[in-house]
Amino acid sequence: MVIAVVGANWGDEGKGKITDMMAEKADIIVRFQGGANAGHTIVNYYGKFALHTLPSGVFYGHTTSVIGNGVALNIPILFKEIQSIVERNVPMPKILVSDRAQIVMPYHILFDQYEEERLGGKSFGSTKSGIAPFYSDKYAKIGFQVNELFDDELLEEKVKSVCTVKNVLLKHLYNKPEIDPEELLNTLHEYREMIAPYVCDVSAFLNQALKEGKTVLLEGQLGTLKDPDHGIYPMVTSSSTLAAYGAIGAGIPPYEIQKVVTVCKAYSSAVGAGAFVSEIFGDEADELRRRGGDGGEYGATTGRPRRMGWFDCVASKYGCRLQGTTDVAFTVLDVLGYLDEIPVCVGYDIDGQVTTEFPVTHKLEKAKPVLKKLPGWKCDIRGIKNYEELPENCRNYIEFIEKQIGYPITMISNGPKRQDIIYRKSPLKK
Repeated sequence: MVIAVVGANWGDEGKGKITDMMAEKADIIVRFQGGANAGHTIVNYYGKFALHTLPSGVFYGHTTSVIGNGVALNIPILFKEIQSIVERNVPMPKILVSDRAQIVMPYHILFDQYEEERLGGKSFGSTKSGIAPFYSDKYAKIGFQVNELFDDELLEEKVKSVCTVKNVLLKHLYNKPEIDPEELLNTLHEYREMIAPYVCDVSAFLNQALKEGKTVLLEGQLGTLKDPDHGIYPMVTSSSTLAAYGAIGAGIPPYEIQKVVTVCKAYSSAVGAGAFVSEIFGDEADELRRRGGDGGEYGATTGRPRRMGWFDCVASKYGCRLQGTTDVAFTVLDVLGYLDEIPVCVGYDIDGQVTTEFPVTHKLEKAKPVLKKLPGWKCDIRGIKNYEELPENCRNYIEFIEKQIGYPITMISNGPKRQDIIYRKSPLKK
């Protein structure tokens, strides 16, 4: 059985917690896209962790953590991340890295920084982790796959060829120092030593695991609205954030994905630039940001304050539809307990016309939120385990949103810890 855990919105929905929780009953967890440009925050009995490349199931001894071929693999960051969790008494996880995964090169990070600098006020709000230059090279067919690290002749030839191209840009477009091919080759030899113990044919491994009836979780990064095809282009990421890509980024057939758990926050947040219709500002946003998440709404990778907004039914309905949602996991509901009334965005007003369908970006820029206010429940709901025990107004809020988006909310997260979860139905049950 394969279950994808993905985001409905802009990312930061709480996927890490949901994956960590579901991993208890899974055998294999696969990161299938993205890189170290966004993180997952996990709180469990080992402590609080911000993971960037490792799948969120690494804290269980019985699981295998897989870096799929669709990942933008920053080898030193992965290496440091493994060391950082082991140093905090987490048992050494079993990790496999696809021999077809491509490597984030040191110059990708430099080019990301230089391009944002060149664009100035018109930049894309990049995390400067090298992601756009990495994917650009991947599809220009000048990227480096992990398996190529182990072929000395090929590697040396490719390094020389790529440096010729890159150095023209560095010299004439950015006016920056050129890359020394020999130095780059030495760096790649260091990368080879770091990654060698983990490399395998991940697609073959997963094929065998599925034949044996194992449970596999596919863990996505960011959310639907950051997808380069279906998101708020061009303020998107550079890899597909959709569950459908999970099959490609892991190397399994698409029909193997039987469940798609799409994670939605009980309010909205976003890091980076781009249209955000239900966004709020000033004291109202500061209060929600301060109370949000576990220790506030700040990016797990960048530390940047997240932009805050009310729950957006239009964006979330669209996000769930594109993901192929079977189950919605509704997170950080406990945060809203301080409010007398809770606004919900139920439509977009675009040039005087109200729509409940998510529009293309240039129309989205003009959209104004149509808000409906629901009564708050004014109490702390942490510790509640049964849905029926939630305050009536809290259940009304959940059921109103469920009806608006049209997908079943089967899990409700009411706190940061692994055990802070209310099941209406477990997605692990067929």
